[in-house]
Amino acid sequence: MAGLENISLILAMVGLGIAVIFSIVAIVSSRKAKASGDPGAVGLWQLDKPGIIMTAVVLVLVTLSIVVRAIQTGHGPFSNMYEFSVAFSWGIVAMGLYFQWRFKAPTVKLVGLLVALGLLLFANTLPSKPVPLVPALQQSYLLSVHVACAIFAYGTFTLGFGSAILFLVQNRKGLSWMPTPETLDSMSYHAVVIGFPFLTLTILLGALWADIAWGRYWGWDPKETASLVTWLLYAAYLHARIMRGWRGTKAATLIIVGFAAVLFTFFGNYIFSGLHSYK
Repeated sequence: MAGLENISLILAMVGLGIAVIFSIVAIVSSRKAKASGDPGAVGLWQLDKPGIIMTAVVLVLVTLSIVVRAIQTGHGPFSNMYEFSVAFSWGIVAMGLYFQWRFKAPTVKLVGLLVALGLLLFANTLPSKPVPLVPALQQSYLLSVHVACAIFAYGTFTLGFGSAILFLVQNRKGLSWMPTPETLDSMSYHAVVIGFPFLTLTILLGALWADIAWGRYWGWDPKETASLVTWLLYAAYLHARIMRGWRGTKAATLIIVGFAAVLFTFFGNYIFSGLHSYK
């Protein structure tokens, strides 16, 4: 079983690399076609179909790796950074396919694929041998749902980050082969609207788990605090967007800061020395 997990993960990394190449080729081809003014040129959506198919294959491979791991260990991907990283990459790939379908924007998906590939490469450097769970991690069902919510939140926020980065580029450069600034701004907002409830559930379920494991709902553990700061940043974005009409550069900048907080929280295991310092 361990061999199947490793093979699936290696194939997923290779597949992500191929999907990235396909997407880059599609973007370059679309750019050249737009520059030539050919009215019969194939659109970027059609050009990126090989990349979409390969991304779907990667999603299946990462899913297989996670399922095989769960069969081996008897629990979800929450016991160490290796499992966290693989699960995070799954969320990015899954949401990348959703955003590709919803907005027809391969450039945003490409940013997500690069982040997912980085996470899998990072996971490949970490110890992957299953070890017995520490007592605090033995609420398997609750923790599995807690981590699943975090996976969807982080995966969606990654696509929002990609949209925000590309918005800043597009707003300055006005590139014909990229989505319009309005589309990218809408994608960022859409990402936060989806991801924010999942992040909220992540924190609430984490509090329930903390009460079971440690006898208190909230203890200002460093990772708990970082999660709260992340939540407040995205809540501030939604407030500014809905109540104050923030659009454009200010909104994109706040989303980028929010994603930086996501990464800080995620990699906090190497920074914090609290109860969440699992390696």
